[in-house]
Amino acid sequence: MKISYNWLKDYVDTTLTPHELDDLLTFSGLEIEGVDKVETIKGGLEHVVIAQVLTCEPHPDSDHLHLTTVDVGAAEPLHIVCGAPNVAAGQKVVCAQIGTKIWTSDTEFHEIKKGKLRGAVSEGMLCAEDELQLGSSHDGIMVLPDDYEVGKPASFYFPVEEDYTIEIGLTANRSDATSHIGSARDLVAALNQRENTTKYHLIRPSVDDFKVENHDNDIEVIVEDTQACPRYSGVTISGVKVGESPAWLKNRLAAVGIRSINNIVDITNFVLMEVGQPLHAFDADKVTGKKVVVKCLPEGTPFVTLDGVERKLNSRNLMICNAEEPMCIGGVFGGQKSGVTMETTNIFLESAYFNPTSIRKTAKFHGLQTDASFRYERGADPNITLYALKRAALLIKELAGGTISSEIKDVKNGDFAPARVDLKFDYLNKLAGKVIDPTQAVNILKSLECQVVEQDDKHVVVDVHTSKVDVTRPADVVEEILRIYGYDNIEIPSRVHASISRAAKPDADKMQQKISDMLVANGFYEIMNNSLTKAAYSEAFPAFESEKNVKILNPLSSDLNVMRQTLMWGGLESIAFNQNRKVSDMKFFEFGNVYFFDGTKVGDEKQPLKPYTEHTCLDLFLTGNKQAELWNAPAKAIDYFDLKEYVMGVLNHFKFDFNALEAKEADLPHFDYATTYCVDGKEIVTLGKLSKKTLKHFDLKKDVFYATLNWTLMMQCLAKSKEVHFEPLSKFPAVRRDLAMIFDKNVTFDAVKKVAM
Repeated sequence: MKISYNWLKDYVDTTLTPHELDDLLTFSGLEIEGVDKVETIKGGLEHVVIAQVLTCEPHPDSDHLHLTTVDVGAAEPLHIVCGAPNVAAGQKVVCAQIGTKIWTSDTEFHEIKKGKLRGAVSEGMLCAEDELQLGSSHDGIMVLPDDYEVGKPASFYFPVEEDYTIEIGLTANRSDATSHIGSARDLVAALNQRENTTKYHLIRPSVDDFKVENHDNDIEVIVEDTQACPRYSGVTISGVKVGESPAWLKNRLAAVGIRSINNIVDITNFVLMEVGQPLHAFDADKVTGKKVVVKCLPEGTPFVTLDGVERKLNSRNLMICNAEEPMCIGGVFGGQKSGVTMETTNIFLESAYFNPTSIRKTAKFHGLQTDASFRYERGADPNITLYALKRAALLIKELAGGTISSEIKDVKNGDFAPARVDLKFDYLNKLAGKVIDPTQAVNILKSLECQVVEQDDKHVVVDVHTSKVDVTRPADVVEEILRIYGYDNIEIPSRVHASISRAAKPDADKMQQKISDMLVANGFYEIMNNSLTKAAYSEAFPAFESEKNVKILNPLSSDLNVMRQTLMWGGLESIAFNQNRKVSDMKFFEFGNVYFFDGTKVGDEKQPLKPYTEHTCLDLFLTGNKQAELWNAPAKAIDYFDLKEYVMGVLNHFKFDFNALEAKEADLPHFDYATTYCVDGKEIVTLGKLSKKTLKHFDLKKDVFYATLNWTLMMQCLAKSKEVHFEPLSKFPAVRRDLAMIFDKNVTFDAVKKVAM
């Protein structure tokens, strides 16, 4: 968010330089991302003077250029070639001398130099309005009144205002600082804290002169959706003259990056940036039926916004309507038909408080991000609506004339009481890590416009300013105090206090890190896929029952409408993504949870069972070559035994007794062949080669070897085997024997192992 240095000083009596203010606000919790110098006229009219044309003759070699001599107040006149059609002898003009920079954009310029045009010497330039940013006309050079003094700097007659734009990197919780007065509030508190005083105060423009002058244009306000619009205030001003804004108003808006439109719209933007309350001005003559109705419209209702785009509304978009049709998307964007134009003479001025959630959803639905929605969706101050309305109405009377022609309509749903917080000073000191003087803490809260309700030497009860929508608990109040007190003023203690904690055994996080390190050391890459996936996968693979899908109630799309039953789908998507980008050799692993629904698990009244279950898996994926082709060796493809080696390496870290592992063939339709290992009858690992049909579903042409390990079950097994066993080293040297036997192809290794043991 941008604020103006000159503008900010209207609300705080301070002589801080822009960069001193930058430091103070940053250390008070408003991080300043940049301070940029701005001028109402780029370049400040340097080297530009008032001049008089002494002579003007046609250029002998051109049908549109003129040869002039120009008095700029120097000893000798300048010779300037001018192409303007209105140049004539005797005129007072604006002359850009050699060295003047004529800015064509914020970053580009051309410098006036001595040169020749069609053989004639030119020592400067007679300027049009737009060339010096003094207007928009380019029909000819500027012709000035006769009383302008030759040789005077142009900035004497065309004042250049210098300002600094301060860019604040606002976090989402600082809706109270989305205005100049909000930022000034922090500045007042910081100045009082730094100078150990209470002399600085927030200077608010008075609205005491506001008064209703007649009731000639009364418009009724009806709020049908009080949840989305808890407060709506409005007033009419009749007989206004829409026109150009004065220079001071244009300059204020330009300093914060807002383009001037007309005096009415500019005033609403000015008050928005001043107090943080969005306003909207309607052409009152277009409010048919003399009614403003705040409601939602049916799904699909067309509405044309100010940018000329027709948008289809949804049934939750809050709309500001007249008796016949919508006029504005509440809190987000105005409509094309009801806005203020140069023909407008009567206006209805809106100042409302909208529900942040409603505005956020509407802005996201339509892809609109406006200054109003930026503030509303973070939480505006519900008690500022009337002040902002009166402030804008008085400015409109001052700059556009007119009379206030109705009572203020203020429709409220609630009293909008401030949050009352009881802060104990012991709690403050505990969180701060330092004893803070209670008087100093209370003065900080007062500087931030928190009202002290009750105070003693143990605690203080405060009503938090309603602009601070996120300050509702003692911890929040402590944060407010400490950011103004200064975190850099809290000394680092000489002694560190710590409590001894005992980690659970086994430590699941450490074990996961250990296995991850082992796999990475063996050339694996870790992948992390979305827990949401498409229901179509479980329908395509019979091994995963679609009835067990955990369905999402409000899915973002059909590709993310259920929770995954296996990590396999995400892993194969990752392989396909890489293979489509010419990466064919891959080793992936992924830790993640899988989810299941079983509606039959109801339990009893005393101990109902949850119909949802989840557990953690570790999945491995291998495809392509184990070893790339070398000059002295061919490429070697990955096979089932490579995968088994890595799986056994993982199991070895869990100290499994491999003799106790029960191996059996797994008859699973998504595998060509697979083996399952069980412990105490529970499956902990399934590994094998995925079938062609499975791979075809993901458009994969190379073999993929896949293993899934039940990490949750493995950790449970590890927790049971806490005892450490020692086996003495063998007294005898190892003896190697090679035994060759012939078996029927249907005999498994597991069967042979059982016989041998």
